[in-house]
Amino acid sequence: MDVHRAGMMNFQDCDMDEMDMKNRKMQHFEERVDSGVDSLKEDEYMKIVEEIEILRFEDPIANPKGTCESWTQEVTEDGDTYLHLAIIHEAEDYAIQIIKQCQNDPFLNRQNNQRQTALHLAVITEQPHMVDRLLKAGCDPQLVDQSGNTALHIACKRGLLACFSVLTQIETQHLHSILSFPNYSGHTCLHIAAVNNYLSMVESLVQLGADVNAKEQCSGRTSLHLAVDLQNLDLVHTLIALGADVNCLTYGGYTPYHLTFGRQNSEIQRQLYNRTAQELRAMPESESEESDEERSSDEDCMYDDIQFCGR
Repeated sequence: MDVHRAGMMNFQDCDMDEMDMKNRKMQHFEERVDSGVDSLKEDEYMKIVEEIEILRFEDPIANPKGTCESWTQEVTEDGDTYLHLAIIHEAEDYAIQIIKQCQNDPFLNRQNNQRQTALHLAVITEQPHMVDRLLKAGCDPQLVDQSGNTALHIACKRGLLACFSVLTQIETQHLHSILSFPNYSGHTCLHIAAVNNYLSMVESLVQLGADVNAKEQCSGRTSLHLAVDLQNLDLVHTLIALGADVNCLTYGGYTPYHLTFGRQNSEIQRQLYNRTAQELRAMPESESEESDEERSSDEDCMYDDIQFCGR
């Protein structure tokens, strides 16, 4: 197989109609998980089908160390391995054979050009049973894609409860690390679930040990601050019930209550006013306003010097 060929392999149980349907389905995903199957000529496509059909897997019992064959080095121009492609096309039988052959092998954690592992793709394509197999075979749930998202971040973003359930049953040490890990936008799994209004996930994440007062890294807002930004009363109530600190400050010194000013939902403002410490209810002084005043004062002095020739 030409490792640089732009193409997506098909599998014995996936005919052309199924492939077309799945390609249309994948277009709705924010992450690109295809490798250009539409660009293949018919003869190139059929050649790939033949190659996968003659692929032979050794008996994993005869290969106890889990060392994979040379075919594990073959990738498309998008960096997709046979395992990536099997999962993308939901060719479960082939994916299972590959996973069995490569138990605890680094191959299972290979990342494509978008740094997606097979585990990321199994979540994106909503295959919780495959997520379970990959985790049990040794896939690392802490690996991140090009946006800094673990597989759990993606499940929280899409509201995929079945995949979420499987991913949160992993080892406690790994789970604690993942729950506290921000993606490259500075958001933890809890922030993502909150922003997307998946209340059951928010509750589960906190119960699993996620810090309800964790600050996103851009401005230091907690999930409660974000709930106020979204004017989401149900989310505000949920977070408060889970122990969110209403007196927590952003990097600029703002409580969630401060963010209610100029917003339409008076009930959110009332709820937070009653819970916010009295000394924190007043808006903090704005450094930008002070800077403007100082700048204006300096400009007046300069103008006076010019007007009166320094007298």
